[in-house]
Amino acid sequence: MTDEREAVLETARRGREAAVVLRTLTRAQKDAALLAIADGLDAQADRIVAANAGDVQRAIANGTDPAIVDRLTLTPDRLQAIAAAVRDVAALPDPVGEVVRGYTLPNGLTVRQVRVPLGVVGMIYEARPNVTVDAAVLALKSGNVALLRGSSSAYDSNTVLADVMREALATTAVPVDAVLLVPGTTHESVKHLMTARGLVDVLIPRGGAGLIRSVVEGSTVPVIETGVGNCHVYVDADADLDKAVAILVNSKTQRVSVCNAAETFLVHRDIADAFLPRALAALREKGVTVHGDDGVAPYAETAGIPFAEVTDDDWAAEYYSLDIAAGVVDDLPAALAHIRRWSSGHTEAIVSDSASAISAFVAGVDSAAVMVNASTRFTDGGELGFGAEIGISTQKLHARGPMGLAELTSTTYVVTGDGHVRG
Repeated sequence: MTDEREAVLETARRGREAAVVLRTLTRAQKDAALLAIADGLDAQADRIVAANAGDVQRAIANGTDPAIVDRLTLTPDRLQAIAAAVRDVAALPDPVGEVVRGYTLPNGLTVRQVRVPLGVVGMIYEARPNVTVDAAVLALKSGNVALLRGSSSAYDSNTVLADVMREALATTAVPVDAVLLVPGTTHESVKHLMTARGLVDVLIPRGGAGLIRSVVEGSTVPVIETGVGNCHVYVDADADLDKAVAILVNSKTQRVSVCNAAETFLVHRDIADAFLPRALAALREKGVTVHGDDGVAPYAETAGIPFAEVTDDDWAAEYYSLDIAAGVVDDLPAALAHIRRWSSGHTEAIVSDSASAISAFVAGVDSAAVMVNASTRFTDGGELGFGAEIGISTQKLHARGPMGLAELTSTTYVVTGDGHVRG
């Protein structure tokens, strides 16, 4: 146990030393390293996919949920998309040195609030090897060291991905230890990382509710809390029905194993007759099971869609599957009340052509993202122009929503005088 703890702390120390160098590098030096990583991912694709196949086979043999297996899987196409995202990050402006605000005081002192790296960013995440690359490159671009602790289920994938990135960094001005895997596969190694206060500047957990709660409650290192996605689609009385069906189906079925997939839809009672038959038929074609209330049940029977009576567990669920909770509400305030009770604070969507309804919905929900006449699937760093994301924060301190480069910085106040002294 002592040896394992020392191994984790020694890795963090190496990261701290690398952070001293990394924070001083230019954008050109960091971008060159990112492009080298992207090229390495392309060149080593066969090696990466082969390692990932072993993780996937073990997961299937262990009876892992198909949604988790999907998250774990790296196909050549997915790997190519990951490399493309790295190049996108390289093309983004460098946040380090950006002046958030600046002004001159009456006494002649100039004040600038400037973005600076956080330092050593620890990532604790589950079964998503793409996060290994996303976290590393976003941390690097923003001048931070990435200290990565993925799940044991993706151990081979993460190891090879880290090796490929470190091999690429060895040809650049960026320290190889800008990307580090936390040693160990037991939960104890995670605990050692969570208590490495003074060596690790911030932790970001990314995964299920249990993982996030464990990190938030057990860490002495500051934590940026990401959240699970119990996302809602509300179809208003003034919705365009064609748009509403398309948005609902895409939100639920485009990829079910992700946190921005819709888990509940609510429809205004005034358009239930027109909307529900079409929506349920479209969901049935995608193989969706509906967990509905009394307002939905008659339409579900007519549509012939798999149906179950909705429970409180369904309203609270993040399914990660082709299941969705559904309800008919009397009006927009009732929809807002439902969302306030059950939402995880991730993403809510409204489909409506009414400006007043849209305004009331945006003001009334308290979530990290609100989609207006758009799929919940757009709550994603890549889709919002960040290149990639390190996670989606549902907290209200420092960062909220998809976290890109700016969210991986803090600020320093630079105050410049000319011999000024305080009287």
